Amino acid sequence: MAIDFKGVHDPKAVVLYAVFFYVRYAVSYRDLEEIMADRGVVVDHATLNRWVVKFSPLIAAVLSH
Repeated sequence: MAIDFKGVHDPKAVVLYAVFFYVRYAVSYRDLEEIMADRGVVVDHATLNRWVVKFSPLIAAVLSH
């Protein structure tokens, strides 16, 4: 099962990194926004929230198979 990143304007590696970081380290979306900016990626905390809500269940499903 592949995860569909259709409609996401950022590289899938950026999305996966942000979702992994949020889930792994339990930081706030605003803190994650700052962490991503430190790494050269400008992304709003609301976008990060949408990514986590949309992709974390899909990633979990892929990993459970």
